[in-house]
This record gives sequence, structure tokens and C-alpha cells, in this order.
Amino acid sequence: MIAGIAASIPSPPAQWASFDLGPFTIHAYALCILAGIILALILTQKRFVSFGGHADAVWDIAIWAIPFGIIGGRLYHVVSSPDAYFGPDGDLARIPQIWQGGLGIWGAIALGAVGAWIGARRAGVKLSAFADAAAPGILLAQAVGRLGNWFNQELFGAPTTLPWGLEIDADNANFPQDQDPGTLFHPTFLYELLWNLAGVALLLLLARKLNLRGGRMVWLYVAYYTLGRVWIETLRIDDAESVSLFGITQRLNVWTSIVVFLVAVGILVHLFVKRRPGDDPSVYLPGREPVAQDPGTAGSAGTATSDPASADTGSEDPATAVGTDAASPVADAPGPQKRTGSTRQASHRDKR
Repeated sequence: MIAGIAASIPSPPAQWASFDLGPFTIHAYALCILAGIILALILTQKRFVSFGGHADAVWDIAIWAIPFGIIGGRLYHVVSSPDAYFGPDGDLARIPQIWQGGLGIWGAIALGAVGAWIGARRAGVKLSAFADAAAPGILLAQAVGRLGNWFNQELFGAPTTLPWGLEIDADNANFPQDQDPGTLFHPTFLYELLWNLAGVALLLLLARKLNLRGGRMVWLYVAYYTLGRVWIETLRIDDAESVSLFGITQRLNVWTSIVVFLVAVGILVHLFVKRRPGDDPSVYLPGREPVAQDPGTAGSAGTATSDPASADTGSEDPATAVGTDAASPVADAPGPQKRTGSTRQASHRDKR
């Protein structure tokens, strides 16, 4: 037993899960999630700029995608693990307490995509372009976020005698009551962390070799992640909703991973075989491309096209007016022109 513990992975002390900073309580789980989001945004911004997009568009989309993703992730966790909230000893007040752990990736991706679509439409960006840029970053955020499970001593796997078994405090609420103190468990948080980091490296490497635009990168991410999630999920022993299909009973997340994996593979086959990459690599929606201001052209900055019909009235097509400085029409508009002799002669000739 002593030799096994010596070769095991210790869990952080329970007091490390949170600490007080003045009147506020800071939770390690929340810090891990926040760190993952920041790293994901940095990587996404770098990739989006390499696609030809503007760095600010990433933040414009993120302010919609991140809150939607957190809400979706929490709702999926509550639905897939309902006993803690709706069971005999459940507590509905725990639903918004995300710092205690519990964000389902499927809800986060689904509702986060809705938020990203809203933000992308407002920013004039193609959702597929943003998703392709963000996919490796999302996987990186998931890897870093898994450290929060380590601090909370949660979501570990079945007992194991392997030298990398995870220690869990016997007095921790998550410690299985049917196991003896000192039992080691599969560190499924570490398995997923390493799987995700390997996936980030793989996706970035393939992006150098293949044309992974037009939704290819994001669906490759989905296929890779779900493939790993199937075998990692089967090792976990925490409470979760189980579903029986074809005479086989498995956790809901296992069946979800299998279904999503098959869907992702099918879409990838369609994208690689049936569809060729578009000739237009622009990350912007048609008519929403930002155009650099030409100093020699008054009032044309920030529009992708000009409407000849609007030249007579000075109006502007709202579908193509993106990024225009509100002050520029005033600053760039020509003032009253003094009529020169040549113009007077021209007017005299016209009258004749």
C-alpha cells in the first residue's frame, strides 16, 4: 500500500479548491476555466488573423459565444446528472453554482455555437470561418479546464493499481463509500487533458498540411474529441444518467459521444469528397468585407461596395456599410467650392 501511494498522483489539499480575497471567494475550478478561455482566445485570434480576418472580430464574437457556452454547459450537466438537483437529496440552489464543478461539453458546444452565430452575424463574419479558427483553441480550453476537476477531487475513474493512480481524500464527499481509504482511482481528468493537448498539436499540424477550411477543421475537432471521450467516459464512476440501447446500458455521455462522432465523420467525408474548398477564402459574409480607407476617395471608407443609386442622395446601403467611422462623412465631405473662372466659362458655354 505504501509503495503504491508513493507512485501515485496526489490530489491538492481540500483548502486549495478555493481561497478568500477580501469579501470574495475565488474558486480554483473557475480560475482553470478562465485560464482556458484566455488561452483559447489568444490562439483563435492568431489563427483568425492568419485567415485574413481582423483580430477585434474574435472578441466581438466571443462576448456572445462564451456566456452562451457556459449556460449551455451547465444546463447539459444538470440534465445528464439530475439526482444532485432533482433527486431525493437534491438541491435546486446548486444549479447556478458552477464553481462546484459540472459543465457538460455538449451543451457548451451547442449553445455556444448559437452565441457564436449571433456574434458572427453582427460582426459580418462567416460562422464556419470562425469555427475553423477556434477549434484548436476550444480543445486547448477543455484541456486546461480539466485541471479544475483535479482541484475539486471529482470525475475520477474506477479503482486502479497502476502507478499513476489518483489519490482522493477519504473524507471527500466524492469518495466512493464502498471503497477502502487509500484506494487509488483512474485520473480521468489527466487522461482527457493529455488527449486534448495531443489533439491540439495534431490539428495544428494537419492545418499546415491540408486545407482545413469551410468547416473541415471544426468537424475534425469534434470527431477527434468524441473518439477520446468514449473510452475516457467508460472509466468514470461518478453519478450520471444511464441509457440502455440495443441491450447495452451506458452513460448518456458515452452514447452522445458515439452519435456525435458518427455525425462528425459523415460530415467530414461529405466536405472532403463531395465539396471542394471555396474559391473565395474570405472570412467575411458577402458585402461585409472591411475596406481600407482610400485617402483620395471621400466618404468611401469601411464599405465593400458603392451603390450608384445612392450617390445622388448621399444615402448608404446598410447591408454594405460596415466599420465606417461615424465622423468620417463629416470630416471627409467636401466643403462649399468657390467657383473659378474656368467653371464660370464652362457654365457660360453650357448656357449657349
